[in-house]
Amino acid sequence: MATQQTRSLARFMMAPSVVLLFVWMIVPLVITIWFSFQQYNPLNPMRDGFVGLSNYALFYSNPAFLQSILNTLVLVVSVLLITVIGGILLALLIDQPMWGQGIVRILVISPFFVMPPVAALVWKNMIMHPQYGVFADIARFFGAQPIDWFGQHPMTAIIIIVAWQWLPFATLILLTALQSLDGEQKEAAEMDGAGFISRFIYLTLPHMSRAITVVILIQTIFLLSVYAEILVTTNGGPGYASTNLPFLVYQKALLEFKIGQASAGGVIAVILANIVAFFAMRAVGKNLDK
Repeated sequence: MATQQTRSLARFMMAPSVVLLFVWMIVPLVITIWFSFQQYNPLNPMRDGFVGLSNYALFYSNPAFLQSILNTLVLVVSVLLITVIGGILLALLIDQPMWGQGIVRILVISPFFVMPPVAALVWKNMIMHPQYGVFADIARFFGAQPIDWFGQHPMTAIIIIVAWQWLPFATLILLTALQSLDGEQKEAAEMDGAGFISRFIYLTLPHMSRAITVVILIQTIFLLSVYAEILVTTNGGPGYASTNLPFLVYQKALLEFKIGQASAGGVIAVILANIVAFFAMRAVGKNLDK
């Protein structure tokens, strides 16, 4: 049992890492907040100064702002639905005895290790290209007109790409939870005459609920910052059809050089992420307390 002395020693040994992590997080945040109240353009540094809440007002009045918020939420919710449902189905499939099970598992999780820009370029030029892509060839084979995914359905295309990248993560976490299910419980349910669907609804799914909430929490945090896939595929277009909040901040900072407005957008993004994380943490906490 830990004594007061060992607890104090543990806190003392952890303090440098905690302080370093705190500084690593707080310094960029403070600088971002400071710039959000300033008018600053690196191409014309002489025209700077305190402007109060003007940057927030200008960022909010941007015609792309509300569309970017909507696109961000649509992207997060859609990818979560696809990855959680698809992850459960894949975990159930991979958990079954089969020949080459180890190879199948490696192939299933391999997309998670592909860098987002590389994955987006592969999907854009090899799979979803309206003339030379795999989807176009399949459409022509069945006598249908190929779809210009990034021109006609840009958000759908981005959702598919991002979901493909995050599906292996969800599958891996859910498969781990599935394999921790006690075999005796399965046998008891089978002996009681429960079918596959009944066992899944009343035994497997409740057992996986904690893993599902963890997947939702972790993915939500990362999905709120999706950027590379949009940059290399649609560049936020057509118009603002695929512009999300991080991409709008990028446009203000590195294309228009409006650092103040970009910083204001960054602060808004942080607030949005914390609101979502707060509700997600409450959901996770309720499941973990069960």
